Amino acid sequence: MWTSIAKFIIKNRTLLIIFLVISTAFMGYQMRNLEMSYDYTAVVPVNDPEMVYFRDFKKTFGEDANIIAIGLQDSALYELKNFQHLQEFTKGLSEIPGIANVTALPGLQYLAKDSAQKKLYPEKIFKKQPSSQAELDSLLRFVNQLQFYKDQIINSENGATGILVSIDKTILNSPKRLPLTKAMMELGDKFSAQTGVKLHYAGVPFVRSVMSTKVKKELQLFLILSVVVTIVTIFAFFKAWDAVIGCTLAVMVVLLWTVGTMGLFGYKINLLTALLPAIIIVMTVPTCIYLLNKYHQEYVEHGDKNLALIRTIAKLGLAAFMINATTAAGFIGSIFTDVAILEEFGIVAGINVFVAFFICLVVIPIFFSYMPAPNEKKLRYLYSKPVNSALTWVDKRINTHPNWIYGITIVATLLSFWGIYQIKAVSYMVDDLPEDSDVVQDLRFFERNFQGIMPLEIVINTGEKRGVFKLKNLEKIEEFEQILSGHHNITKPVSVVEFLKAARQAYYNNNPEFYGLPTKMDRNFVLLYLKNMLGKSSTKDTSNIGSRLIHSFVDSTGQYVRISMKIADLGSYSMDTTLSNMIRPAIEKTFASTKLKANVTGTTVLFAKGNAYLNDSLASSLITAFVVIVLMIGVLFLNLRVVIISLIPNFVALLITGGLMGFMGIALKPSTSLIFSISFGIIVDSSIHYLAHYRQEIFYKKIAIRQAVSDTLMETGPSIIYTSIILFVGFVIFVWSSFGGTKSLGILMSASMLISMVTNLTLLPTLLNSFDTGKVSKDETYMLEDFDNFYLEHEDEEIDLNRIAIRKINPID
Repeated sequence: MWTSIAKFIIKNRTLLIIFLVISTAFMGYQMRNLEMSYDYTAVVPVNDPEMVYFRDFKKTFGEDANIIAIGLQDSALYELKNFQHLQEFTKGLSEIPGIANVTALPGLQYLAKDSAQKKLYPEKIFKKQPSSQAELDSLLRFVNQLQFYKDQIINSENGATGILVSIDKTILNSPKRLPLTKAMMELGDKFSAQTGVKLHYAGVPFVRSVMSTKVKKELQLFLILSVVVTIVTIFAFFKAWDAVIGCTLAVMVVLLWTVGTMGLFGYKINLLTALLPAIIIVMTVPTCIYLLNKYHQEYVEHGDKNLALIRTIAKLGLAAFMINATTAAGFIGSIFTDVAILEEFGIVAGINVFVAFFICLVVIPIFFSYMPAPNEKKLRYLYSKPVNSALTWVDKRINTHPNWIYGITIVATLLSFWGIYQIKAVSYMVDDLPEDSDVVQDLRFFERNFQGIMPLEIVINTGEKRGVFKLKNLEKIEEFEQILSGHHNITKPVSVVEFLKAARQAYYNNNPEFYGLPTKMDRNFVLLYLKNMLGKSSTKDTSNIGSRLIHSFVDSTGQYVRISMKIADLGSYSMDTTLSNMIRPAIEKTFASTKLKANVTGTTVLFAKGNAYLNDSLASSLITAFVVIVLMIGVLFLNLRVVIISLIPNFVALLITGGLMGFMGIALKPSTSLIFSISFGIIVDSSIHYLAHYRQEIFYKKIAIRQAVSDTLMETGPSIIYTSIILFVGFVIFVWSSFGGTKSLGILMSASMLISMVTNLTLLPTLLNSFDTGKVSKDETYMLEDFDNFYLEHEDEEIDLNRIAIRKINPID
């Protein structure tokens, strides 16, 4: 079959070139649909009950993660001139298109009392710029009396203050968020230059903006690095520019197909999919080198360029297909994870691994059919003395000290189990950014001064319409809020309860001693004043603090109440513990004897739950990849003993990689959870190559097992070494990422390539010497005849050289 394919490719090279150009142009055109992802990475499936509830929450109360917070802590801020600059800064922020509201010290409102009309009304504290330091100090003292803002906008202990900027929902998850963020920071830089006060930026929208910008930059960086690595590696290997041009041409075509596939399917570029183009390039280079190396070997054998090209396809066709099939299986395992970003990653990668195979199979032979035959200089690399000397040394150790190899393997495996035990499945909202980055340090500022900035929401169902206005329900909600306030990583809650406390304080002329829920004695008076204030308010009246709070924290029926808090970036593990051991028990304790029901939701909660899905995803993707790859190996060899032997070196390599992961403190997260299934799909290729050649030696040459093992090591060893080094260099480029997860992926993937090289060149031959029987069934030969380096003489007779117009001159006419 592969001989027929080879003849078809050479004979119809013009048609194939035209088809490839048109199809690649089409895929390139699909790139116009490609967009950056501006949403938070979705890990929890859309049909999960908690995700469904969260979507309903946003329909009722609005977006919970639409705040960009700006923090300031400097006593100089409260000097008259600097405070005036702060007023100008916050006014400038409110004028930026896309900003819905700015809550900041200069624009704070309080509830004033109108005894004549028996109502409360919102009044600005700073109606104009203070004209003197004494006036400013007086107004600041008044602000400190307003308990509603205590430890929300102002830290009562150290004077730190925050500016809360609400982003319009139409801007929040769109490309317009980036220029909005940039405009905010430009105003902030101007303010800092005027006052010398440092600003700290935080909040989910800000983190997303920074991440999106970095992802875009790293996509470009890794594309450039991967292409450079391709060129350098191929030139270092072949020392020939035609090899560089041919392989780079194939790589660039595959790159267009990869990016085009993302555009065709409507997938957005996120932290994971941004790695795909570079990864697929890395996976394409070994196939190019396999084909080109085999072409040179064939040419050395008989000196006929065109026959060498045809034999290359015929001999390596199945081998290259199996290599790409097992690699694709490692990626495709991600499709069965129920995690959207992993599914998208697996689909695009799996498809384009096969695309890379077909493109290389067409581009490399056709390109070199137009090139002159390789000269002696271009073939010199085939006789590498250092590699052969190293393999001879390894072969000697395999035959003389097998127990040493087993002993080292057992010790390494036991140590690896210890390391694996230390792996933690934990993610942080910003853990892909370095600890010393401005984003992380600014987040720490808010955690030190305001307990945190990540959104946490609780919805209370009172069980009846207008149930929120019943005093007994409000008292229960207050009791629950007081429990939450005792947690040092959770901010003071904001809810209708806090607003009613502020209304009571306002009724008593803003005396801080009266900040509390209305009592039975003053309830009717406070509610009358409040009702008269809210009677004509509109949900769109964002200038009225009372209207804004009521309509943001109580649904239209008065049955559901929202309690909004901010929490520190505890990490998914600690967050889950906080939910399970503190918040949910508090809900049960407070509301068990009432009709009130509470649900915890919010972006942070969904983020924590996503980590549990990642654990399941890792297991399912590994199992899927394992089953598919084992079936492939089983179909190829039809021998259970050989299948088991082929898996052991690769499992050992994965265990050692997992041990390194644990010892290095690398946690499981979306980017690192892919490592094991992808690595398994790649590293098993070396075992397949080795075993296929070994079985051929046994069956066709009828030689002893030890001789077959040694001969196979010397013949396939160089290709295993070269391929492993190429993959190592290809994956190690990700170490230069500014994202922790991507950097970890680069470290572990590149390490697994080298580890598997060692296990497949030492442990695999040793296992064959110890446990293989040397029997090869007749059924197994049907696959082996088409695999790897074996080639039957009668296949030359099937190649009608005249029909495919091969002549003595070059190139082919």
